[in-house]
Amino acid sequence: MFEEGQVLLINKPLEWTSFDVVRKIRNSIKIKKVGHAGTLDPLATGLLILCTGKFTKRINEYMAQEKEYTGTFTFGATTPTYDLESEPTGFKDYSSVTPEQLAAIAQQFTGEQLQVPPMHSAIKKDGVRVYELARKGQTIELEPRKIVIKEFEFTKIELPVVHFRVVCSTGTYIRSLANDVGQAAGCGAYLSSLCRTRIGEFTVEKAMSMEQAQEWIVEMKNEKQRNEQGDTE
Repeated sequence: MFEEGQVLLINKPLEWTSFDVVRKIRNSIKIKKVGHAGTLDPLATGLLILCTGKFTKRINEYMAQEKEYTGTFTFGATTPTYDLESEPTGFKDYSSVTPEQLAAIAQQFTGEQLQVPPMHSAIKKDGVRVYELARKGQTIELEPRKIVIKEFEFTKIELPVVHFRVVCSTGTYIRSLANDVGQAAGCGAYLSSLCRTRIGEFTVEKAMSMEQAQEWIVEMKNEKQRNEQGDTE
């Protein structure tokens, strides 16, 4: 069943890597061909699409689809990783940030953009992942990449924390967006929480927790076994 191909929608737990989820499912279904359609950072939660067996051929198709995220930016500081993987530094006064300014910044970053990926990312430079170079204190100049931010809005303002919603193309780094927004506001900002709520037509509301996924896999195996027993009777 799983070798023929299944698509699993998982709500990735906080602090799990995307590969942690793949490894757990792979061990549960006992086949090697399991992959995910787009990495979520350990400190992010939300929709992770897993494909098994023959459906792993569809991974690139799912990865190319539009994404939606919600989360929070924290203003008044920056971090080297642009999120809470590293400690905030460079604290600045954020009291001058207004709803009107944020609305203008959201409009500024809506549409086709050139975005520089974060240094702490899995992009490869000369065969080496740049986050490995960053951890050694090396600074690499990364080329900006073309992205499209279809929708961008701030949904709640509780300074220094501001809630947002973004609909964007594949390849968009929300951490970089947080850093760029902080620069535009003049006081710095970093990504303090993130949830992927949609990939194409798939939504996090339809996703299973890891516990639910384990229960579903057991039920599928039991049903297959019952069907096989019925065929031999």
